[in-house]
Amino acid sequence: MRVIVGSAERGPIVAVAAMLASLTVLCVSIGVPNGPPIGPVAVGVTLVAALAAGYRSLLQWRFIVAALILVILLIPIKRYRIEADLPFELEPYRIAVGLVAAAWFSSLLIDPRVRLRLTGFEGPLAVVLLASIGSVIANSARISSLGVDDKVIKGLTFLASFTLVVYLIASVVRTRRTVDLVLKVLVGGGALVAFLAVIEARLGFNLFDKLGGLPFIEPTSTVEFDERGGLLRAYGPAQHPIALSAAMVVLVPPGIYLAWSGRDRRWWIAVLLLALGTLTTMSRTGVVMLIVVGLVFLWLRPRETKRLWPLLVPVLVVVHFALPGTLGGIKASFFPKGGLIADQSESAGSKGQGRVADLGPALDEWSQTPILGQGYATRVVDGENPNAQILDNQWLVSLLETGLAGVVGLAWLIWRSVRRLGAAAKRDTSPDGSFFVAMAASIAAFAFGMLTFDAFSFIQVTFFVFILLALAASALAIERRGAWHSTA
Repeated sequence: MRVIVGSAERGPIVAVAAMLASLTVLCVSIGVPNGPPIGPVAVGVTLVAALAAGYRSLLQWRFIVAALILVILLIPIKRYRIEADLPFELEPYRIAVGLVAAAWFSSLLIDPRVRLRLTGFEGPLAVVLLASIGSVIANSARISSLGVDDKVIKGLTFLASFTLVVYLIASVVRTRRTVDLVLKVLVGGGALVAFLAVIEARLGFNLFDKLGGLPFIEPTSTVEFDERGGLLRAYGPAQHPIALSAAMVVLVPPGIYLAWSGRDRRWWIAVLLLALGTLTTMSRTGVVMLIVVGLVFLWLRPRETKRLWPLLVPVLVVVHFALPGTLGGIKASFFPKGGLIADQSESAGSKGQGRVADLGPALDEWSQTPILGQGYATRVVDGENPNAQILDNQWLVSLLETGLAGVVGLAWLIWRSVRRLGAAAKRDTSPDGSFFVAMAASIAAFAFGMLTFDAFSFIQVTFFVFILLALAASALAIERRGAWHSTA
């Protein structure tokens, strides 16, 4: 790994050799009749050349983490795969996570500068993992009878990936400068997605549906257009409008931190775009999560937050002109005829029954297997052989699949992270301390959002939350060392 980070003299030799080899492949491809397509080869050669030219910078850990985030952010998950004859879908984010994880594991073995570091969240993470695995072991007969072995393996793989990313980032992100860089990539990329979501809501054009024309990438599925109140609901690179709204909201607090701590007003533009991106989805979940963000900031930064209230008026004016009819549509969704509770109690017994109608049957079902549930990832609600009711409530899904043990682990993880971040925010009342406020707001908003959508079914936003959790762990460790206010 020392060669990779450019600390050894062999680096330039490897870089030159890589460039010469790639150019040789390109020349051979051009000269050989019926050879491989020139386009993909040229793209590969360009990437190798760029990597060889800038390897000293590009292969530093902060840029590797940033690249991983951009793949997760900009390439829709479950919508594209890499062309390959394999028994499973080779999606870009899986390749990115696998490559970064392999580099990290090798660094742990050979590079003394890279060490596995604890996060401070080991207890709740262990409970979540053990409850998930225990639920599978306890329900092995049920899993076999349902024929969902592959679903369970895939679900556990996702859970392992989330945990892996937490420890990877917590281990390699060790300075305030790197924390800020990763947040800038997240917020800046999210603002770009939000801007494109506004275009999608206005024109019906989703750029992320057009990536199939890129070399080596082929589409595997499409997302159907959805409307609410006669207005198109944007979904961007997410799997559903609700998931896009949740992803936009969890990035709003980091954007506020970047604007406050760096005193760079340009980040307020990103925050505004993220708020607009949230509203393009016409999602009640996103609006509720925004309210939770505001309440957390009011709790931990009451004076500064109250100063921002007057800005709501110009923001609403911008929303009115940028997204005509959106405010009225969202208001109507919260206040339907007969009331929201009645609306969410309708269609009882059907596959898409309301959230309130879900509660009674789900709790009755949970009472049959209260401790470890029915088995992690065993509930299949779509595809050829669905076996369960759709539940727009991740807490209920976790209660049914992993029982009380899994829900206690999740609640403990969220409570511990928000409590520690809140304590750090109260210790550090400077603009730099707004980082801890922002992380607490994002995690708390996601926890409340889990009440209104099956969050873990949407991989992108769940990855974002675990990435923020990892950055929070790194920042808390930096703060304990007394180095949080250092820009080195």
